[in-house]
Amino acid sequence: MHSFEQIRSSIQGRHALRINDPYLLSFDLPTDGGKRHQGLYLAELEGEDGRKYLRISTPITPIAALDTRRCLRFNWEQRVGFLAVSDLEATPYLHLCENRPYELLNEKELLRLIDEIGPLGDRLEMAMSSSGDIS
Repeated sequence: MHSFEQIRSSIQGRHALRINDPYLLSFDLPTDGGKRHQGLYLAELEGEDGRKYLRISTPITPIAALDTRRCLRFNWEQRVGFLAVSDLEATPYLHLCENRPYELLNEKELLRLIDEIGPLGDRLEMAMSSSGDIS
């Protein structure tokens, strides 16, 4: 994949988009056999060297009462995805993220990442949030 438009084309036929901006997409991924859903965000990033990256992220929980050591241990153990903080509706949220350079991304890898990040984010959300499905 060489552009965000190619990524958009791959996603539009599979998911109903909640956000469809020039360099940002969002949709709900069904999880747990369709009983739950996980909000996913795809955005284009540009590195200092001008390379384009795709960031796939999903909100997990507000960071207010999190144990940061658990988050850092999770980051250490992961092969795909890392935890980061970003605001969601003016509230700092823990997000599960993955960044991939466009030149290493094809449709099969994009779909694999979505199918890995979405359910993992949902499981983390259930483990860390007492309020259930938040994203």
